[in-house]
Amino acid sequence: MTIAFDNSWVRDLPGTYLAVQPAPAPAPRLLAFNRGLAAMLGLDPDALEPVAAETFSGNRLPAGAEPVAQAYAGHQFGGFSPQLGDGRALLLGEVIAPDGRRFDIHLKGSGRTPFARGGDGKAAVGPMLREYLMGEAMAALGIPTTRALAVVATGAPVLRETQLPGAVLARVASSHIRVGSFQFFAARGDHAQVRRLADYTIARHDPDLAGAENPYLALFDAVIARQARLIAQWMGVGFIHGVMNTDNMALSGETIDYGPCAFMESYAPGTVFSSIDHGGRYAYANQPLILGWNLARLAEALLPLFDPDQDRAVDKANIALEGIAARYRAEWVAVMRGKLGLAGAEEGDGALADGLLAAMEGQGADWTLTFRRLADAVGGDATSLAPLFGNPTKLYDWLPRWQARLAPDAAARIRAANPAVIPRNHKVEEALAAATAGDMAPFHALMEAITHPYDEAEAYMLPAPQGFGPHVTFCGT
Repeated sequence: MTIAFDNSWVRDLPGTYLAVQPAPAPAPRLLAFNRGLAAMLGLDPDALEPVAAETFSGNRLPAGAEPVAQAYAGHQFGGFSPQLGDGRALLLGEVIAPDGRRFDIHLKGSGRTPFARGGDGKAAVGPMLREYLMGEAMAALGIPTTRALAVVATGAPVLRETQLPGAVLARVASSHIRVGSFQFFAARGDHAQVRRLADYTIARHDPDLAGAENPYLALFDAVIARQARLIAQWMGVGFIHGVMNTDNMALSGETIDYGPCAFMESYAPGTVFSSIDHGGRYAYANQPLILGWNLARLAEALLPLFDPDQDRAVDKANIALEGIAARYRAEWVAVMRGKLGLAGAEEGDGALADGLLAAMEGQGADWTLTFRRLADAVGGDATSLAPLFGNPTKLYDWLPRWQARLAPDAAARIRAANPAVIPRNHKVEEALAAATAGDMAPFHALMEAITHPYDEAEAYMLPAPQGFGPHVTFCGT
């Protein structure tokens, strides 16, 4: 199978990567293959699938692949690490899809690189299948995301808390340009490389900005717009990324690096799933705040490009940063208008959405089911909605205000905007545990459900049963 790579990163950005070969896999076996994504990329699924295990384990790379580990830095839980980089991942190259879009093909779990910082460079089956599943769920929900082309079991164990079967993920992204990519060079005072990286980003993601009066400030504004929209979409479906470090924020506006992520069930603004987020830095309600914090770090890295005079550069950055909260709020209100089935747009729509959240908080109301069952309450019958609330008094107070704002076809709108199925935590853990033990059937069944999220599949719609306990996620590194 030939993959026509065009390696613009390697060609245009020397000094931003290290050439590394993937580690061999002793007994590669294909666990999951994304035929639809392969076709979207212009690859022949029938020709690629039989060789996918050898190709995406790294054992037999296609001609034209130039595997490199990309350099980046990052603030991790608020602390700056000047050198992170791809410690267990490799960019194989880029492909041009039939529609002209450029995509990276990237291996994760393919062995140690010079950026590994003492790690083994490997990955386990469970976390790689989690990333595949979460990416496809987000794509089906219409949320910008990296996606997985394949997951390959390597046939070699990896040692974490216990010994686990190893795997490699083949990830597809519009690019892997991160906030941390700029921080790496800014921290070294290499402003020329920051400029080259910014020029590359503009050419790849925002070519129309090349002729702007200040293309770098225009790029920053475009990134703000993409990220504000992305985080609003996360919040709309109850998604908690769990590790919003600056090295996990992509300038493309795609969700990247599904580590300790999960979907919230009962609405609680302080919800945290990650085992390492002890202070709740990346809790559900904090994600919009971290959006602004991370973008401030990007602005710091880009300052010399905004203006040669530092004071003027800071002023320009601050003007852009001060607008983030309002831009995010506008995006969030737009998401909530859709979820609530509102007619048009009115000044009080944000307050109306806030009112529902106030009614839900502390009542154990399931996020996904509450919004889905609003469709049943359009005509005034809340018999399927109210039982989700421990005390529905505030809900009953809110309903008349909401019903006065509804579009004529509100029920259909609500069902089209609110999924019936998300990757419920207990179903994800059940599928990953079975896959780790060698049974892929629960994973494939869950994939079928979450990739048709607006179809009601009762077995996948209900929250975790009693006894599942508080859900905790792990990075998988």
